[in-house]
Amino acid sequence: MVCSVLRGIAHVRVYLARKASSCSRSHRPQGAGLAAGGAPGSVVELLGKSYPQDDYTNLSSKVLTRVGRNLHNQQHHPLWLVKERVKQHFYTQYVGRFGTPLFSVYDDLSPVVTTWQNFDSLLIPAEHPSRKRGDNYYLNRTYMLRAHTSAHQWDLLRAGLDAFLVVGDVYRRDQVDSQHYPVFHQLEAVRLFSRHELFAGIKDGESLQLFEQSSRSAYKQETHTMEAMKLVEFDLKQTLTRLVTHLFGDGLDVRWVDCYFPFTHPSFEMEINFRGQWLEVLGCGVMEQQLLNSAGAQDRIGWAFGLGLERLAMILYDIPDIRLFWSEDERFLKQFRLSNINQKVTFQPLSKYPAVINDISFWLPSENYTENDFYDLVRTIGGDLVEKVDLIDKFEHPKTHKTSHCYRITYRHMERTLSQSEVRRVHEAVQQAAVRLLAVEGRF
Repeated sequence: MVCSVLRGIAHVRVYLARKASSCSRSHRPQGAGLAAGGAPGSVVELLGKSYPQDDYTNLSSKVLTRVGRNLHNQQHHPLWLVKERVKQHFYTQYVGRFGTPLFSVYDDLSPVVTTWQNFDSLLIPAEHPSRKRGDNYYLNRTYMLRAHTSAHQWDLLRAGLDAFLVVGDVYRRDQVDSQHYPVFHQLEAVRLFSRHELFAGIKDGESLQLFEQSSRSAYKQETHTMEAMKLVEFDLKQTLTRLVTHLFGDGLDVRWVDCYFPFTHPSFEMEINFRGQWLEVLGCGVMEQQLLNSAGAQDRIGWAFGLGLERLAMILYDIPDIRLFWSEDERFLKQFRLSNINQKVTFQPLSKYPAVINDISFWLPSENYTENDFYDLVRTIGGDLVEKVDLIDKFEHPKTHKTSHCYRITYRHMERTLSQSEVRRVHEAVQQAAVRLLAVEGRF
C-alpha cells in the first residue's frame, strides 16, 4: 500500500513555473527566471504543489521546463529502450516463488524529495560536499530535486520491499559539455537477502551467520561476517556481469575498481572494455547495514547499484551529445522506433552545423561565487544552443589580488546554422545576467 501511495504521487499533473521554450527559428535569451535565492513570501509551483522559497532556492526556469518530461517513459525514446531492456532482463532472469518477477519497478516517483531523503537517509554526513547548494537544485532548505534515485531507497525498504528497481530523472548542477546536462536519468536496483536465502544451497550453510560484532576493514563492515559479505559481493558482481552481457553481448571484458560511497561498503565501480576502451558504466556495493537497520530491515543484508541511462545509451547507440536526448527532431527520434527493443541500432548523425565561439571574462566577487553558478546561468539563458563552456584562463591581479576568469562558450545548434547576430544577442544576455545575478565585474 505504501508503494502505491509513493507511485501515485508522480501522477499529479505538472504545473511548471514557466513553460518550455520552443526550439524556434529565432532563439530568445531566457534571462528572466534565474533564481539566486527566493524572494520572501514567494513560492515555487511544481507538480501541483507550492513550496515557499528561501535563501536556498536556486531553481532556474531552464531546469523547471524539464521537470515532468520523463524521457525514460516516452515509448521508443533511446532512454526508454535502455530502461526496457534492463527491465526485461530482470523480469526474465529473476523470478519469485510464485513465478512472478522478483524485482518490482518504480519509474514514476516524484523527483521532488526532502533533503533528508536525498542525504540523511543515505548516511551522507552534514558537511559532505555533495550537499552543497552549488551542486544541487533546491526548492528551499527542506525540499529539492533529487540528485540520485537512491533518495527513494529508504522509503521503499521501509515499505517492506527487498528487491526493486527505481528509474527516474535526477538533477545536478555541473559543467557544460557534451557529456553533462543538469538533468539526466538513473536506474538503480536493490536486493536484500535473509540468512536462509543467502546460505541456501551452501554446504553447512545452516551453521553460517549474517552478522557478527567485529571491526570494519577495507573488505567488510563491522557487523557482517566475511562469509555473508563474500556471498553478497559475488551475487552483485554476477548479476551485473549478466546485465552488461545482455546489453552489450558476449565476450565483454569487465573489471572492478574499488571506490567509496557513503551508503555502501565495500563499494565498486564497474568498467567494461568496449571497442578497445575501458569505460566506467556504474557504481555498486554492499549496502551499509546502518541504513538497512534504520529502515526496519535489520535481519537482512543486501546490495545496491546505480547506472546512468544516458551513459549507457550514448555507448550502445553511438550518440555523441547528451543534448540530443531532449531533441524533438524527427530525424533523431525515428531512428529508435524499433519493433524489437533488443534490435541493434547505431545513431546516424544529423548534419553537424558550424560552431560559433565567444569568450567572456570577468572579475570574481570577493565571496559566494561558484563555477556551477555560472554554468547554470549559461544553460538557462543559452539553453541547448550551448554545446560547452570551458574555463580557459585564471588570473590574479598582483596588486588588488582580485581573481579573473575567462570562459569560452561554444554555441552550436543541433538542427540548423546559427547566425552571428543571433549568438551575439544570447551572449550579451549572458554578460548582463552574470553582472546582475553573480555580482561579477565584467571585462567585456
